[in-house]
Amino acid sequence: MFGFRKRNADGPPVTEAATSSSGDVAADGNTNESKTMAQSSSVDVGQNVDQLKKFKKAHQWDFNLGYEQIDAVNQVADSDDVEKKAEFERQLLEEDSPYFEVRNTVRNYDEEMPANTIRAWVIGLTATTIVSAVNLLFSLRNPSITIYAYVVQLLAYPVGVFMARILPNRVWNVFGFKFNLNPGPFNLKEHTVIVMMANVSIQGGVAYATDVLLAQQVYYGQSLGWGFQMLLVITTQCVGFGMAGIVRRFLIWPAAMIWPQTLANAALMYTLHDHAPTNPAETNGWSIGRYRWYLYVFAASFAWYWFPGWIAQGLTYFDWIVWIAPTNVVVNQIFGNQAGFGILPITFDWTIITAFIGSPLPYPFFSIVNTLAGVIIFFLIGGLGVKYSNTWSLGYLPIASTHSFDNTGARYNVSRVMNPDLTLNVAAYKAYSPIFLSTFFTLCYGVAFGALSSIIVHTALYHSGEIWERAKLARDQDADVHLKMMRKYPDTPDWWYYLLFALLFALSLVTVLYWETHLTWWAMIIAMLISLVFLVPVGMVQGITNWQIGLNVLTEFIIGYMLPGRPIAMMLFKTYGYITMAQALSFLSDMKLAHYLKIPPKVTFLAQTIACVWSCIVQVAVFNWALGSIDNICQPDQKDGYTCPGANVFYTASVVWGAIGPARVFGAGAMYSVLQYFWLIGAIAPVITYYMAKKWPHSFVRYIHWPIIFAGTGALPPATVYIYLCWGVVGIFFNWYIKRRFGGWWGRYNYITSAALDCGLYICTLLIFFALILPQKVNPPQWFMNPPADGNPNVTNAFNNLDSNGAAIELTVAPGETFGPSSW
Repeated sequence: MFGFRKRNADGPPVTEAATSSSGDVAADGNTNESKTMAQSSSVDVGQNVDQLKKFKKAHQWDFNLGYEQIDAVNQVADSDDVEKKAEFERQLLEEDSPYFEVRNTVRNYDEEMPANTIRAWVIGLTATTIVSAVNLLFSLRNPSITIYAYVVQLLAYPVGVFMARILPNRVWNVFGFKFNLNPGPFNLKEHTVIVMMANVSIQGGVAYATDVLLAQQVYYGQSLGWGFQMLLVITTQCVGFGMAGIVRRFLIWPAAMIWPQTLANAALMYTLHDHAPTNPAETNGWSIGRYRWYLYVFAASFAWYWFPGWIAQGLTYFDWIVWIAPTNVVVNQIFGNQAGFGILPITFDWTIITAFIGSPLPYPFFSIVNTLAGVIIFFLIGGLGVKYSNTWSLGYLPIASTHSFDNTGARYNVSRVMNPDLTLNVAAYKAYSPIFLSTFFTLCYGVAFGALSSIIVHTALYHSGEIWERAKLARDQDADVHLKMMRKYPDTPDWWYYLLFALLFALSLVTVLYWETHLTWWAMIIAMLISLVFLVPVGMVQGITNWQIGLNVLTEFIIGYMLPGRPIAMMLFKTYGYITMAQALSFLSDMKLAHYLKIPPKVTFLAQTIACVWSCIVQVAVFNWALGSIDNICQPDQKDGYTCPGANVFYTASVVWGAIGPARVFGAGAMYSVLQYFWLIGAIAPVITYYMAKKWPHSFVRYIHWPIIFAGTGALPPATVYIYLCWGVVGIFFNWYIKRRFGGWWGRYNYITSAALDCGLYICTLLIFFALILPQKVNPPQWFMNPPADGNPNVTNAFNNLDSNGAAIELTVAPGETFGPSSW
């Protein structure tokens, strides 16, 4: 049923525990030894049966196991055949992972090789420095560019191989400290340590707190110095690491936490370091090795992106219906792929398929279907309904904009409602306008409310017993082969993580209380509690489904009620309450990679801690250099494009939610108050489907996952329905059609195909950006499939239409007139 097998084609076999209980007398007649062996075997059988019971209890609602597999576990666990139970448990957990995706990606054995080498630290810290500096600098620019983990993973390999060839292989002794600069060939574990170090600075592109600093200095005129900057960035980036270590028993050790995206990283690691051929009998007749397949797909992805990325940019948003009727409002609204509903998912650009969401190939099929269900229900059907009924005056507003608007349809001018001390001028607010939001922006708040309540209820219904059991079991989990192999390495003591968290939390309090931030000590504690409370539920969802539920809406909502009229306090509360959990999940993702690839836990701890602090120092240094050296930085007319787009968005949000506050937008009697019902909907929906699934365990209802239905749409906006539909079509093709029809091919090549497509795209994007876009000396070919270089709106091409210009609006008001309520 589970398809277990011992794998030895790629390496040594698994070491099996003795499970015989025959009690035969030894050949030499040593009955005492036979008795000892029989007693030991009896203990092993008892342990195996106990592990099977734990597995059954923990995995009854496992979304990544089919009900046929769960039935098989239940049937064996409920039988009276002890030997059968023991053998089934041995196959289930000792020989390999119970999950098809993990079995076909991660080796079920551990090879002895050094991980904590000087070579790894040199490359890792160098990569961390370069990536932190480049990403921070270009985050200030529009258009921007980001170096992702795959780029580091790819480029670190030849560097490591080169160092292994040129460095001397000898032991050095410096003051009693012995080390070897070249302990052998550059290996997979060193490579993993390097990627973990660099990835600390890559998640999210740059430190979230740098946008707070930019908004403070550029828009609020408040510069609190290097001390505040350093503490703010280090605490917000690293305090989550302490939390991550504390909850690893729930989110790393359990086999059910497969972390799908981490499997793609692991697949690339194995591919770069193992060039072995493929067995056609196991891969539907394909004999090409994964390394060669990776190179072919990488080359194809790199070569193809020159077309949608430069030569024919109209291939990105293939709006052929809009091209036929570029000035028809309804056509541009329904079929528009950039700012409309985009109901025709056709694209020839991998960046669209992965935009804001990531590659669909690592996502489980049930996760993709639940996500599409949320998009169709809330944003397609619901969006069409509220848009064309002119609910909330949406007929006067764009569909997919991320901006806020006033009652004339212009962007909301926050300066008109602010006092000089950055508090709300209520009289000016009442004389000006309430805030209006676009169709998708309005719905995204309601859906976010539903996501937060649904994840709490879902976790209580489906995982509360499991969480309680794992809290009691400590490291004695329902251990699969990978956790058992990790037990040979000394674990990182829990008190290391508790101490780190306590230290960084104390420094966080110093940061917000010593300097004038308007954030109180009790609000800071609440921000940390929000992250702690949601970390395990959100982490479980991400570990199972590949989706992360953000807390940005919740933190904005809470601080707006707790401390209204304090925009800087709002920014800090949001950063500590939201990014602390997001960073913790980033650390946990890399911890799972280390778990899969058998990196000693203490090495992982040191690599992540040191790299996190160092990347913060680098980013603060580059931040101050940029603000002091780049002329006219963060101004709309900055000649090189350093307009600080992220800080502008952050500033607007701080004013809207910190000064105007959620009570005037979502409170009783406010325009969008009806969206508060999503809290109730999100809490009730999981209860209904949970009891339906208990009654009909073999029906599709078992796989309805309300946190994903709500939160899977979290990238909308700036993502669009069109992007989600393109993503979903590709995901269903690979993870349903190919996985069902060609399971062997899928298991061998799926994750590496995803990595190769991403890597080819990233490398080509970097080349186009630095060679063609940044110098601003060469324009793309001027023809129908590219925008006009001079921005001429009268040229007929794929970009001069209402959708591309964000102008597909069916209702307008005359000068001097307004829409919406007459009072607010």
